[in-house]
Amino acid sequence: MKAMMSHEPGGPQTLKMTELETPPPGPGQVRIAVKAAGVNFPDTLIIRDVYQFKPPRPFAPGGEVAGVINAVGDGVTGLSIGDRVLAGAVNGGYATHFIADSARVNKIPDAMPFDEAAAFMLTYGTSHYALKDRAKIQPGQSLFILGAAGGVGAAAIELGKAFGAKVVAGVSSPEKAAFCRELGADETLIYPRELDRDGQKTLSAEIKRLCGGEGADVVYDAVGGDYAEPALRALAWEGRFLVVGFPAGIPKIPLNLTLLKSCQIVGVFWGAFTMREPDKNAEYVAELFRFYAEGKIKPRVTARFPLERAADALEMLQSRKATGKIILSLD
Repeated sequence: MKAMMSHEPGGPQTLKMTELETPPPGPGQVRIAVKAAGVNFPDTLIIRDVYQFKPPRPFAPGGEVAGVINAVGDGVTGLSIGDRVLAGAVNGGYATHFIADSARVNKIPDAMPFDEAAAFMLTYGTSHYALKDRAKIQPGQSLFILGAAGGVGAAAIELGKAFGAKVVAGVSSPEKAAFCRELGADETLIYPRELDRDGQKTLSAEIKRLCGGEGADVVYDAVGGDYAEPALRALAWEGRFLVVGFPAGIPKIPLNLTLLKSCQIVGVFWGAFTMREPDKNAEYVAELFRFYAEGKIKPRVTARFPLERAADALEMLQSRKATGKIILSLD
């Protein structure tokens, strides 16, 4: 097998194409011939040793794949050689073959292309857990999304609409705003790439205006940095602020704001949730596949790279130039 491996901490260009023995699946595992692999922001962190998990080197980054099962370990039930599936893990996806625990494998519909399947679970799983479980969003409530044109942000737009919310998409360019409107956003807000204090006040006021009433019932923050505080200030009474990611940096929040608004700051760690509550996660995954079958959600794959250009895919992602999802295509 071939894999783009991280041999030392560093940026995307430190990845090296490596020839490896193709491993057999262990008990309770399957081996997948990878057709497509999702490219996600945590991949940029794990290769620099700044992610929550630090796998031993050398390792291939990549937390989600889609492909065809070509070997099955002892004790596996419900999965067979030839099944079209998607699967996830902390790493290992940037490779021609992927070993997956059977509990983290889902069969995909015959009509679902491999590239959409590889762009499906992490983004929609994260955003579904964030909105349904952590925010408990209700029909008619307002949702403001920071980083709305990225993978999880785009998923949050579609899921917000599926849950009956008014969706305001925050982005950094007119092109990204147009993309979000195509996904169904009710309103779009273009914020500057850098914010001073005056800019923060303007951003907060604009979020409130577009969300209507007292402000946003739910803020979905996939950006962090200087954008977090003005978004929190734009929350309505008893609003929920979802902490999803920090590509712009980890913010420092004045906690007196939570008292003044009687609001909640809520962490969203979907990966840990899937391991701690697998039965509940299975219910959520089933709902996501129903939404897909009903046409309410559909991954927007906007860029494809071959495996050997994984570094270019990661560079595109971390430079915040991407809209929708980037995948590595091995099909």
